[in-house]
Amino acid sequence: MHTSSRIYVAGHRGMVGSAIVRQLQAEGFDNLVLRTRQELDLTDQRAVEDFFAAERPEYVFLAAAKVGGIHANDTYPAEFLRDNLAIQTNVIHNAWKHGTKKLLFLGSSCIYPRDCPQPIKEEYLLTGPLEPTNEWYAIAKIAGLKMCQAYRKQYGFDAICAMPTNLYGPGDNYHPENSHVVPGLIRRFHEAKLANAPEVSIWGTGTPLREFMHADDLADALLFLMSNYSAADIVNIGSGLEASIAALARLIAEVVGYRGTLQFDPSKPDGTPRKRLDTSRLTSMGWRSRIPLREGLARTYSNWNDCRN
Repeated sequence: MHTSSRIYVAGHRGMVGSAIVRQLQAEGFDNLVLRTRQELDLTDQRAVEDFFAAERPEYVFLAAAKVGGIHANDTYPAEFLRDNLAIQTNVIHNAWKHGTKKLLFLGSSCIYPRDCPQPIKEEYLLTGPLEPTNEWYAIAKIAGLKMCQAYRKQYGFDAICAMPTNLYGPGDNYHPENSHVVPGLIRRFHEAKLANAPEVSIWGTGTPLREFMHADDLADALLFLMSNYSAADIVNIGSGLEASIAALARLIAEVVGYRGTLQFDPSKPDGTPRKRLDTSRLTSMGWRSRIPLREGLARTYSNWNDCRN
């Protein structure tokens, strides 16, 4: 990409999309095509076709998706499958149809089998059953990456696929029920601190292990891939910063300043026991994560707190 290239970031108001925009702007890219959900409904086939026919972006970052945690996936399975399939199909097809030079599709580490070996290599995809608590989202994302591979194979379309680990950062969803673990815990500990609550209940046993990565790190990796990678194989993006849910909760409580008791609820689902990505394919190209977990969490909490005040 050149700094004058016409670049469309789908989902630019979300956590990942906004991080991509910040990174592009920091590196001097000033010809960005951005549309809010109200301006362009990506599930609307005709609207997406009209947009691509009129704007003809040269490069596309497909960061738009319907996302959420375990509760949201379990509560809205039809929406997670339907909306994500529609968004992906409309954007990928019309990017190819209207001459986009290159598209980067964002998947998720939840596409991998629930019990595959650790760390998770890209070739483990489709080698076993998915985690039931997020299979609807995972199936949609698998369809999206396979669509990219199919369009590359049949039409020669330069579509690449990146699979990030668990993310957090500015612009995350802090909904009390539908959020992922980091924003969910930040909000609960913050509210508990304000209320002087003696304890906070946390879903599950606290034993599952997760790898966490700041969205700004991901954005840096995505621009690196857009400039340096072109192949059908998917690429894992991770930080190598792994922690148990219990350790994560204690770290977030410390960052927020909550001093009460953490009470884990084993009657609630844990999700996948462990999920750490093998990022050797990416690191062999010369890219590595730079934001430590504690620093990233502190920056995220400070940003959220500032936005609330």
